[in-house]
Formats: sequence, C-alpha cells, structure tokens
Amino acid sequence: MDKYSFLNAAHTAYFADLYDQYLENPDSVEPSWRAFFQGYDFGSESYGMNGEIVDGVSTQIPEHVQKEFQVVKLIDGYRTRGHLFTKTNPVRARRKYAPTLEIENFGLTEGDLDTVFNAAEILGIGSQTLREIINHLERIYCDSIGVEYMYIRKPEEIQWIQNKLNINDNQPKFTADQKKHILKKLNEAVSFESFLHTKYVGQKRFSLEGGESLIPALDALIEKASEYDVKEFVMGMAHRGRLSTLTNIFGKSAKDIFSEFDGKDYEQEVFDGDVKYHLGWTSDRITDSGKKINLNIAPNPSHLETVGAVVEGITRAKQDDKYPENPSQVLPIVVHGDAAIAGQGLVYEVVQMAQLDGYKTNGTIHIVVNNQIGFTTNYLDARSSTYCTDVGKVTLSPVLHVNADDAEAVVHAMLFALDFRMQFKRDVFIDLLGYRKYGHNEGDEPKFTQPLLYKAIAKHQNPRDIYAEKLIEQGIITKEHVSQLEENYKASLEEKLEDSRKEDKTVITPFMQNEWTDFITVEEDKMMKPVDTTYSKAGLEKITDVISTLPKDKKFIRKISRLVESRKTMFDEDKLDWAMAEHLAYGTLLEEGYDVRISGQDVERGTFSHRHAVVKVEDSEEEVVLLNQINEKQGRFFIYNSLLSEYGVVGFDYGYAMASPKTLTIWEAQFGDFSNGAQIMLDQYISAAEDKWKLQNGLVMLLPHGYEGQGAEHSSARMERYLQLCAKDNMFVADCTTPANMYHLLRKQMKANFRKPLIVFTPKSLLRHPRVISTVDEFANGSFQMLIDDEHIKVDKVKTLVFVTGKFYYDLLEEREKLERNDVALVRIEQLFPLPIEQIKSVIKKYNKADDVVWAQEEPRNMGAYSHMLMHLDEAKTFRAATRRAYGAPAAGSAVRSKKRHQEVIDFVFDKNKNNQR
Repeated sequence: MDKYSFLNAAHTAYFADLYDQYLENPDSVEPSWRAFFQGYDFGSESYGMNGEIVDGVSTQIPEHVQKEFQVVKLIDGYRTRGHLFTKTNPVRARRKYAPTLEIENFGLTEGDLDTVFNAAEILGIGSQTLREIINHLERIYCDSIGVEYMYIRKPEEIQWIQNKLNINDNQPKFTADQKKHILKKLNEAVSFESFLHTKYVGQKRFSLEGGESLIPALDALIEKASEYDVKEFVMGMAHRGRLSTLTNIFGKSAKDIFSEFDGKDYEQEVFDGDVKYHLGWTSDRITDSGKKINLNIAPNPSHLETVGAVVEGITRAKQDDKYPENPSQVLPIVVHGDAAIAGQGLVYEVVQMAQLDGYKTNGTIHIVVNNQIGFTTNYLDARSSTYCTDVGKVTLSPVLHVNADDAEAVVHAMLFALDFRMQFKRDVFIDLLGYRKYGHNEGDEPKFTQPLLYKAIAKHQNPRDIYAEKLIEQGIITKEHVSQLEENYKASLEEKLEDSRKEDKTVITPFMQNEWTDFITVEEDKMMKPVDTTYSKAGLEKITDVISTLPKDKKFIRKISRLVESRKTMFDEDKLDWAMAEHLAYGTLLEEGYDVRISGQDVERGTFSHRHAVVKVEDSEEEVVLLNQINEKQGRFFIYNSLLSEYGVVGFDYGYAMASPKTLTIWEAQFGDFSNGAQIMLDQYISAAEDKWKLQNGLVMLLPHGYEGQGAEHSSARMERYLQLCAKDNMFVADCTTPANMYHLLRKQMKANFRKPLIVFTPKSLLRHPRVISTVDEFANGSFQMLIDDEHIKVDKVKTLVFVTGKFYYDLLEEREKLERNDVALVRIEQLFPLPIEQIKSVIKKYNKADDVVWAQEEPRNMGAYSHMLMHLDEAKTFRAATRRAYGAPAAGSAVRSKKRHQEVIDFVFDKNKNNQR
C-alpha cells in the first residue's frame, strides 16, 4: 500500500507550513507526517529515495511530491539568502557567495522550468510554472531591494512581511504625480549640493552626493506617517548629508545655512556655537494632506553614534509627556553611517534598549547612509560581519538593503519600514547602499586610498539624472521639465544667498524651544542665588505616611516590611536619613505636579539597598511603588533598573531631560567611576551643550563616592574629571554630607526657573551612618547650603581651619573627638561648582586666629577636588594640602594598605609635622 497516497490530494502550501512546524519542533506534528518529513529530509540529501525504513515506515516519496518540496526549498532559499544576490551596489561588483540560487542546487533541472507547481500558491500567485516562480522570486528578493527577515521568530511578523513583499512582487508602484514629486525632491538634493560646491569651494559640508535618494525617502516617510496620525518626528544623524536634510526636509532656511558657511559671528554674546553640520533644528511641517507634524533633528557632536541614544531619550520623554495613550505618535529616526553603525559599541547598547520597559520607543527606523567607506577605510577593513546592519539581528529586526540609485525602490523600502514599525512597534533597518562622491570632506583626495573606486564614481551618473532618464522613457516628463526644476531651485538658492549676505550676524535658533518657554538661561551669578525649597511639615508627614504603609492584603518579606515601616519611625523620632531625603524630595516634587524619572543599574532597590522605591510582593513579585500613591493629581514616578550600560543609558536620560524640563531626570551609577563608560556624553553634551547649541538640560547624575577600602574601581567617582569640565555657568557639582542638604538640592533642581546638569557625589557608608541624619524642621524650613560651617567649635580657639568635602568630614570629625582637638574647625564645602568663593573667604576671615589652613581630601593629590580649588580660589595656593600622595590608581586593592594610607592623611590633617607622602 502507498503510505503517502494522502499526499496526492493535499495542499502544497499546507505542506510548507507543516514542514516549517516540523523543523522547529518535530514532536509537534502528527506521527505519519513526522515520518514523511524524516523521509523527505533523507531523500533531499540523496539517500532514502528508494524506500528506506524510518520508525517502521517506508520513506519512498512520490516523485511529483518530492519535486513540489524541492520547489518549496527553492522558495525558502530565496527568502533566506536572496539578499546576497541582489542588484543593490551601484558602484562595486558584489562579493560572490556560495552556494548560489541556481535551481540545480535544489535538485531541479531546466527540464522542470515549464512544469506547473502548486508550491507557487505559497507566494500568492496560484499554481505556476517553475519559470514564473523563479521570475517572481527574482523580482521580490534579488532586484534593487534585498530583504533579511527569516530569522524572525514570530510567525505573524514573517507572514506579514511575506504578504507585503508579494504585493507587486516587492516592486514600487507610484502614480505619475508621485514620480514627479520624487524627482522634485531628488533635484533639490542634487542641486543643493552642487550649489554649495560652487559657492563655497573647498569648505567642509559632508555632502550627500551618492546618497541623495535619502531626501525623497524621508519626504515620503513624513507624508505617509501623517496618515498614521504620527504627530512628531525625532531624528538623529551625523554630518553626512545633514545640511541637505535640514533645508530640504526640515525646512531650515538656506539663508541661515549660507550665513553659517560665511563664518559670521553669533548674535548672542555668551555663546560659542558649533560647526554648521552639528546644529539641531525644530520646525512644524504641514503635509500634503493638511496635517501638522512637528519635526526635530537633534544637535550632534562628531562622535557619530552618540546622538542615537539622545534621540531615543527625547522620543520617550515626548511619548510619556504628550502621548501616553498612543506612544507610536512620536517616531524616532536614526541615520547612521556604515562604518559607524558597524564599529561603534553604543549602537549595540541602544539596540538592546529597544524592547525594555524603561527605554522602548515603539520602534525606531534606522537608516544607514552606506558610503561603503569610513574616512579612508574600505568596508572590508571596517567590519567582520557580512553587512554593516547585522547589529539589527540582535533584536530580530527586519533589514532592507536598497540600491541608492533606484529612487523609487528607496522610497518603497522606507514606506515598508514605516508600515512595519506602526504594525509591530519594533525597530527596522534600511541599508541605503550608495557611495561618497568626494573624500571624507570636500577637501580630501579620495584617489590616494581608493583609486579604482573613485574612477568608477567619477563616471557615474547622479541619482536624479538616472531617475529623470527613466521617467523620460516612460513619457512622464520631458528633458525641459528637469532643466526647469533645476533652474527654479537654484534661482531660489541664489536669492537666499543674496539675502544672507545683507546680514552681519548669524542667529542660532534653539532646539525644541516650545518645551522651554517657561525657562530662562542664566549665568553664574544667578546660579548662586538661593531658591525656595521649603515644604510644610504637615505635607512631609502625609507623604511619609504613604511611603511607610504597604498594602495590608499582600505579603512582603519581613525585612522589607520593617524597613518600610521604619520610615515613619524616623519621621516621628525626628531623625531622617539619606534614603528619606531622597523619598521626601521625590514625594514633594510629585505632589507639586513634577514628574520624576530615575534609571541606572539596580536603582529600584539601590546598589547599597537603601532606596527600595520598588517593593516586590513575596509570592508573586508584583511591584508596589508607594511614591505613585500620594494623591490623584500628583506627577508620575518612573524608576527603571537599566541594562548594564552607561554610555547608552546616560545618553538616553540626557535626551529625556532635554525634552522634559519639568521632569526630575536622574541617572545613578552603580559606583561613581562607572560613569567613565559614558565619558563622551559628559564631554560632548553634559558639559558643553549650552555653549555649543543653546541647550539647557537638568539631568542629575548620582555618583557613589567614598574611600571605604573597596579597591580602585569602587572608591572614586573621579570628581576631578567633572570639575575639570566645569567652566563659567555650565553645570552644578555637589558633594553633600547631610540628608537635608541632599533633599533641598534635589528640590532646587526643579524649583529653579532654569536648568543646568547636576553632578552629585553620593555616599556609600554614609547611607546608614548614625551621624548622617537631619531633623524634620531642616527638611521643612531649610534650604540648600553651599557651605556648612562648624557649629561645634569656639571660633577664638581655632588654630587650624580645615576645608573638606563629602564623607571625609565624618572621618575627621571622629578623629577630632578622639583627640579632643577643640582647636580644629572642620568646614564642609557642599557645592564644588560654582564654588562659593565669597563664603569661603568669609569663613577664612572669621577664623582669623587660625595660622594653619588645610585642604583635606581622602583622594590622591592628583585626584579629587584639590586642583580644582587651586584653579578657582587664589587663597587655596597657601593651603596646606592633606591628601594621599599622587597615584595612578584611585585606591589600593589591599584593604589593609588602603586603611593605612587613609589614616596617614587623617594624621597629617591634625599634625602638620607628620609625613603622609609615603
């Protein structure tokens, strides 16, 4: 009996679905089908064809069924590997890959080409000849667009993609008017670059030439997104093609760009500015359908991928603030370079954020302007992966590789990406494969390093001319139409150039100015003025009641229950610790309508188990966030344990703070010097953005700092690095020693009518130190103190005046009491920048009988705040410095050695004759 007679009437598309199921989980299919597929697998490898026995069942398969499955394998081959055989490279021959998609590799022959196969139904084209099937597959997978998606693990996404690709065989289908519009935008891209090339010879502009089809693609994306009710775009891109994007997509006047090229001074005095291709822009655009879309392109430094993290943070802030019910209404776009996306680790960090609760933005469209070269490095030397976009596979995102010379294919791919993002709220990558017409900048000679490539590029037509010829052949336009387009656009540029040269100064428009209408920019003198941070005792008590009361109907770990209840005890006993300082700062701000967002590694509990802002129910791990239960009108409290990233997360949270100035946005390092991994964010944005781009930002960085013998990487938050970045009025740096001061510092950050980054060196051992407490009155009626004088000493007895900051104060206080040295005053500097110089001078004057003035720090001489004091305070040059000696590492690994060095510094503070420089 023919064991497989049932196959004769079965549906091939059903076979294929069942076979996919078998490949994923053989035991999930019915036994007779499993035996059949096992036989098929044997047969397709040229054995088992003659009826071997598997599980007691004959594996002989009818020849026509075998052929059907070979066609299914062929289809699967195109879907999986077709992207390797596309026509996507406009200037280079493709690398060769094996095996190819030749039919012989699938057990088929030329004799099968005119045979009709039911397998074609999988492609939605009914039963077709093998010749038609191959033609169909070539058009879908091997033309101007290569698609990678078969690694996706969700069947509904794969099915959606396949259905989408089957429409018009994945070929663009635009009306004559749409084609004319694509040509118009292409002309703008080409003509803008050629105009700059002739007017500003040799000036850097990082032209888009070779990738001009980006412009009609972005234009189409914005128009189509408005139909999805997208309200805002947030875009990040490096310098390649940025000027063209600013003027032809974002509507920045070419007049302003010409002013920047002419190198005029800025209208604003206290403003350093930046090069023209780093500046940001915000505008509103009315789409063809009459809808308004807000467009934002974030300012960026030359550190190419940094802006990607910032864009995600800006997007999330806008989603949280304006569109919490439908976050997809804000769409992030990140434009990468091919060398950068493959080479920069930050890209991986940002990609890994894509589906995390604290960082997801409902899908980002990633576009790679692929020049096939990075500075002078060929792509073969720039990555080990096949494609520059292979990082996208980390999150199983679809990737489309597109020939940048085929403008319609580029627009088609962009619309596919938009549809996918809106449908599945996931990332999608477009690899726009083009070239770079000139060197890295327009003054470079690329033939030095790529002579053959640049010979080919020199002869290559630009995408506008290629497309114009195609439309002329189709009878849609005439040659005169193209000439008129170019002539009209260049005439408008000439007019704007003439207008720009009538003005003496360049005006820089602030980025996202609408979010900042309630805030002013201030200089150092205003930063030093007190801010009212008082809050009533009754209000503090109400918040304390909320944050110390867990739900009675849920079971919690006993230790957690006691810890939460102790908050009320502390309040009643008038002894508030550091954790209470944080909770009450957040709670009062929330009650006043501000939002609070905290993220970082282990922040929900706190690295040192002090915060417990999120409490877990013992038997279900349900999360209880008491700070969200203050009242119905309160702000929102967001707290998220981050992925193990510093660079990406700091960038994200900086972007969040940039877009949401009424949110207290905090990033906490697990240990202070872990922020080293985010150094580019510190250098390029946090310390410099206001000077470069007119950007205010209120990001708070909490950096645990203090020498407790935990080794080199767990002691110092590297305060010297932050202090070296301080200048004029660019940020606040604080090292608080009391809970009340921390409380008022955090409240001040929101209550001020301006925003500056705030760096806080936070304690570790002081979190539970018995002396690190404050009263309720200090919380309710106090204010932030930049300097805390010594209230426990008689002024006229002081012979030694010690200035100190942070945890070291308590070590010195303990030693003073032990030695009974009532002639030593310990004065704490709580704000290191801007340094309270007048207060310090006043203290020195007050202790006029002190003949020994000391700067004391637990850090080595070449670290900590000592050099900062020397730079900003003339009097510090006469201070006696009590420090560890200079070291390469912040602290010793040996706890014994560390303790010994620590004690030597303490001894030297109290006895200048002791030598602590060993």
